[in-house]
Amino acid sequence: MFTILGADGKEYGPVAADKIAAWITGGRANRQTKARRDGETEWKPLGEFAEFAGGETMPSPAAAPTLAPGSTADAVGAATGGELAGRWERLGAVILDALIGCALALPGGGMMLAAGVLSKGTRSPNPALMVAGLVVLGVSILALVIIQIYLLVTRGQTLGKKFLGIKIVTYPDESNPGFVKVWLLRAFVNGIIGAIPMIGGIYTLVDLCFIFRDDKRCIHDLIAGTQVVKA
Repeated sequence: MFTILGADGKEYGPVAADKIAAWITGGRANRQTKARRDGETEWKPLGEFAEFAGGETMPSPAAAPTLAPGSTADAVGAATGGELAGRWERLGAVILDALIGCALALPGGGMMLAAGVLSKGTRSPNPALMVAGLVVLGVSILALVIIQIYLLVTRGQTLGKKFLGIKIVTYPDESNPGFVKVWLLRAFVNGIIGAIPMIGGIYTLVDLCFIFRDDKRCIHDLIAGTQVVKA
């Protein structure tokens, strides 16, 4: 296992040698990339390690693609071997999740409307139907939340992401993020910040704009230490 030192000065890892080989093949690292083997303290160029000292999978520095200085991909550890999910795919997954939520809310909401919850004038709401509609609505929403959390924690996917073939992974080693990262930090904490009066709206807009970074990581990805890749 190795830890990579990115151009941003941050450490990424530990990751296995085959993962680093994938980064090398993709042009995200070269012989000059500093790394440290687990159990050692010295940082050395990858080319000095036997695992990466030559072979077809180790391009020379001159052959490695030129990356913009300071770019996310240039940080090595800021890139993974997996293919990043497209921006439209991520937007489509969000829209699909919203549509699924609306569809599940329709039965309960319809029952409450039929009960006269929004009626005006002399008509009195039907209390039994209203309560039944509220129960159906609550159960539907709770079931959806449980399903989404389960899929996120076990697979890094919501229903929308699963349908479009993308998933959330830990950054940069692509492991399963787990409950704390994928739900508590990425969804719950991000939602709390977005709900803050006045500040929340600005934060949400900036968060969405971060999708145009090289690594397509929004602020909620940076908070949680995640990124979205193709499944």
